[in-house]
Amino acid sequence: MPNKVGNLDLLVIITYLVGIVGAGCYAGMKKRKESGANRYFLAAHSLKWPSIGMALFATNISCVHLVSLAQAGYDNGLLMGNFEWMAGFTLILLGLFFVPFYIRAKVATLPDFLEKRYCRECRDWLAVISMAAAIIFHIAFPLAAGWVVLHAIFGIDKWVCILSMCALTAVYTVIGGLAAVVITETIQAIVLIIGAILITGFAYAKVGGWSGMVDGLTASGDLLKLSMLRSSGVERELPWYAIFLGYPVLGIWYWCADQTIVQRVLGAKDENHARTGPLFCAAIKILPVFIFVLPGLLFYVIIKQNLLPGVTVPNSKEVYGVMIKSLLPAGVFGIMAAALMAALMGNLASAANSISTLFSYDLWRRFQPETPDNRLVAIGRVATFASFLLGIALVPLLDRYDSIFAGLNDVIAHMAPPITCVFLLGIFWPRASARSAKWTMRIGSGMGALVFALKTLHKWKPTELDWVPLFFRDTPFMMMAFYLFAPCVVLQIVFTLALPKQPGEDTEKLYWPHPFDALKSPGWPGLANYKVLAGAIFIAMVALYAVFR
Repeated sequence: MPNKVGNLDLLVIITYLVGIVGAGCYAGMKKRKESGANRYFLAAHSLKWPSIGMALFATNISCVHLVSLAQAGYDNGLLMGNFEWMAGFTLILLGLFFVPFYIRAKVATLPDFLEKRYCRECRDWLAVISMAAAIIFHIAFPLAAGWVVLHAIFGIDKWVCILSMCALTAVYTVIGGLAAVVITETIQAIVLIIGAILITGFAYAKVGGWSGMVDGLTASGDLLKLSMLRSSGVERELPWYAIFLGYPVLGIWYWCADQTIVQRVLGAKDENHARTGPLFCAAIKILPVFIFVLPGLLFYVIIKQNLLPGVTVPNSKEVYGVMIKSLLPAGVFGIMAAALMAALMGNLASAANSISTLFSYDLWRRFQPETPDNRLVAIGRVATFASFLLGIALVPLLDRYDSIFAGLNDVIAHMAPPITCVFLLGIFWPRASARSAKWTMRIGSGMGALVFALKTLHKWKPTELDWVPLFFRDTPFMMMAFYLFAPCVVLQIVFTLALPKQPGEDTEKLYWPHPFDALKSPGWPGLANYKVLAGAIFIAMVALYAVFR
């Protein structure tokens, strides 16, 4: 397919890049009057709920989602949309149960919270894991997905694409800190949504609307692609029970205990803004199924019915690039290219800022507690550059995955269980002790690393490693997350009974004596009340599942 980047498209793209870098630098410079480290890492606690919600959404939606969810829609229909709609439930958990303690404890990082709830060893362990997770999930994986589609659109070299995006993002991230990241993420989320709606609209029109898509799927015997919940006889990797058992393990870590995500909440102006921001994001998370996954399914019908003669999809990993080139006219094509860049740059920026915060507060200040603010900010900037370099170095390894989205969740499934366990029990079980959390995190992380190593090595060298048990080789990643989570819970309960709390432990009582205590805060009046919003979103998500079950 010939390259269709015209002058109008280039103008749109250049205008976007200049504008986003300029906006990020301006936002960061504007906050310089605030105290250095507080301004740089937590935006001087000035963030309001719309910015928090949009920033959470933009941080989550990267090129991985745009490219891989379209691929998933093309290959499997709406199935992978479960990752978007199930996120709504975990964001409700974040807003109702986790946020109050994060805000009241006045922590700069989640490892900081874990120290106050448990002990210093838990903080150190989570800090290292969180930095590794941010580099892998929010830098390396997005780069591995992003270069594919940007290369397909512009035809530029893989490494030129990767290095250019990292360099542009580093400019405003290093200068502006969290304030720059949040304002640019808000802009990027808007651009992203507009671009995704445009390509969905063009695909929807080409296929003849919803009835045209249904007729096409019926004719090809693929009507099951519209189902979100499937039996194990039809869908081995993601049957309905795996979604409801396994996703909460992944989702609670990702949305409630991952520094890259939750840092936007930690910069909130007050508790009400901190609670409402995640709920706003939960409402927005309804959209991705219709604007990220559905376009892939629509394009499947278009190709199946030969509605675009001469257009083919040689590899489903390339489906998003083919969609953009074959469906969008000049100008609109430029907006979509800018949206892809927005997704990639937003992910890189948020990850780099979170890594710099973790390294500065949780590691550097551990050994150099008297470090002045200006020095701490400089150290954070060095950590930002280092995180980009490490993420770039991992790209060749991650290119091995056939589906980047599936690969990402496979890694999370083995990393998340012990962290989800200690956060959940820490919040909801008053007796959970520091020593139990410490050993649960260590043993649980070791179990996850061992299982993942055996599974991955067998995949690469099946003949030499045919002795690896079938359970490790063939268990779907979502169920593996649950199977690793269950023993972590047992471990922490047993360790707590054997090694109970010591005098002076958890003096701030960062747990709910009773779960319903989380709802005692009055919140804002009327429809803006967090309890009203949470209830409305919960009902909406259940209704959507009832329709697309």
